[in-house]
Amino acid sequence: MAKSEVGLEEPIGKEPSTSNGENQIQLQEEFLKSLGRLEEGQLVSGRVVQVASDQVFVDVGYKSEGKIPLSEFREVPKIGDEVQVILVTKENKYGELIVSKQKADEKLLWKLLKTAFTDHTPVDGKIEKLVKGGFELNLGGGISAFMPISQADIYRVEKPEVMIGKNVTMYVERLYSDSKVNVVVNRRKFLEEEIEKKREEFFKNTEIGAEIDGIVKSFTSFGAFVDIGGFDGLLHINDMSWGHVIRPKDFVKKGQKIKVKILRIEPDAKRINLSLKHFSDDPWVHFEDSYHVNDVVKGKVTKITEFGAFIELQEGIEGLAHISEFSWIRKVQKPSELLKIGDLVECMILGYDLQAGRVSLGLKQVTENPWDDIEEKYPVGTKLRRKLVKLTGSGAFIELEEGIDGFLHSDDLSWTKRAKHIGKEFKVGDEIDVVVIQADGKNRNIKLGIKQLTKDPWKNFAEMYKIGSIVEGEVSSVTEFGLFVKVADGIEGLIHKSNLVQKKDEDPDEILKNYKCGDAIKALVLELQPDKQKLAFSLRDYHRKMERDEISRYMAEEESDGSTFTLGDALKSKSSS
Repeated sequence: MAKSEVGLEEPIGKEPSTSNGENQIQLQEEFLKSLGRLEEGQLVSGRVVQVASDQVFVDVGYKSEGKIPLSEFREVPKIGDEVQVILVTKENKYGELIVSKQKADEKLLWKLLKTAFTDHTPVDGKIEKLVKGGFELNLGGGISAFMPISQADIYRVEKPEVMIGKNVTMYVERLYSDSKVNVVVNRRKFLEEEIEKKREEFFKNTEIGAEIDGIVKSFTSFGAFVDIGGFDGLLHINDMSWGHVIRPKDFVKKGQKIKVKILRIEPDAKRINLSLKHFSDDPWVHFEDSYHVNDVVKGKVTKITEFGAFIELQEGIEGLAHISEFSWIRKVQKPSELLKIGDLVECMILGYDLQAGRVSLGLKQVTENPWDDIEEKYPVGTKLRRKLVKLTGSGAFIELEEGIDGFLHSDDLSWTKRAKHIGKEFKVGDEIDVVVIQADGKNRNIKLGIKQLTKDPWKNFAEMYKIGSIVEGEVSSVTEFGLFVKVADGIEGLIHKSNLVQKKDEDPDEILKNYKCGDAIKALVLELQPDKQKLAFSLRDYHRKMERDEISRYMAEEESDGSTFTLGDALKSKSSS
């Protein structure tokens, strides 16, 4: 820094230059005047006249030259170099001039530090060693400073030892503390201001689409930060490649020098987005040149989720095969059951959306669908013996072949028994005789039955008995509303308690108490609906029918005797008997 910039005294003592024509007397007078102006402790300017192995000789315009230890110089000076020194002693006991460059440097440096502290201007120094909480720096002139480790860089200093020996620029934050010299410096603030200047210059002069060089600095889960000149831009994972990038570290390396394009600039948010993939065209632009619906293509599995697998057809073109499109017959619970990342697979393009950049893929479509000919393979009436593979609340699944199950509903176990749960009859693993009662390939549905292996007893009953017929059976259960009576082939019918009474003044509940399970009983068929498996009997109507039949017999007998017999006579005869 020039002397006028730090307010130093004008250096004196330098021998004035002479010109042709000046006489010797004038020179001697001028020299004597200069000697008189030199004061001990004064800052003077000198010129190097000799450099020895351990000393430097400096002419300050005095009658003798000053000697300075070479160790006081950072670099070995050259003859003719100008240096600033402090005049310590004009003459010691040996008549020698004593000067000090170190004291001059210290004085100059203190002036510089005071100005830097006041005017917020940077100073230079060298990091020399680690101390508690930070670093000790050499500012020159025998002056040391302390720099907290938190103020040593804009980023966290992970390895402090690597900073030892670095020449750095920083701001002076403190000179004194408790009336003692205590120099504290801050490099972080200086670096932040420098970065901000560069960033503002960048925003001012850089356009979107510009190509710049950068160095990969650090990673996050969503991308990488790239140093583009002292400040960072974000290279998002989605902008690294048109293809699928799982981890940023797999695509770029820390410290790698890369060329990127400016994708987005937001000066207010101080945000810069970078791109690698925009050096090439978006492959979706040319998608329809190579791919069409129903095309069978090959691809590599890049990602597996709970709902399917992503398959890369080419760099930047990735489609989703939903779990429902994995197999025609297999019930896939997890995509990982069939696929793993890196697998090469064959699939069919089911559809696509260029605007959204989506492709729907199917794996099962490249194989034959066994449901297409299921109705021919298992026509209605086909009898089979197969294994029960799964129980449900309403029935059971029977495996017909790998991936093809038929359903046996609990209603189709028996014509006469009402099974509340099929698990009471069978267990998983049992082999069961069944018959196909319905086959629907379109809806992938096959219904099976057990009761259909035999003829419907309800139809048999309906062929043998009509409404008004007399049947014999036994009481199978007594309920509060009537009797269940079991007749042929295990069919049950209900005699409601109201149909047990024969006279109006009889109590149905009292009559109901007279019956128990196993009692033999005759009754009249009151209602018959075989398609609904509904059958009702009546004891009251049975007795009325018996009375009518008996009256008819009386009348027939009297007529055969040739006598006149009326219905009234029959009734009187019956009442007297």
